Amino acid sequence: MPIVVDVDVMLARRKMSVGTLAERVGITPANLAVLKNGRAKAVRFTTLAALCEVLECQPGDLLRWEPDAEQEAPDPA
Repeated sequence: MPIVVDVDVMLARRKMSVGTLAERVGITPANLAVLKNGRAKAVRFTTLAALCEVLECQPGDLLRWEPDAEQEAPDPA
């Protein structure tokens, strides 16, 4: 998936555990792990806003776009 989730990067920068973040945001550690590991299909804006508030960051610090390998390959024409 071309959307990469960098929650783990912000957790390391803030020296915060997954459990602490999940508790402060109000989601389960399991759901946070799904998001953190890039397995989530969607994220609610309320959850994103809570993550940004707790981690004191912007949405762009948590999410970024990277093209798929197929999208990067030049056209062989």
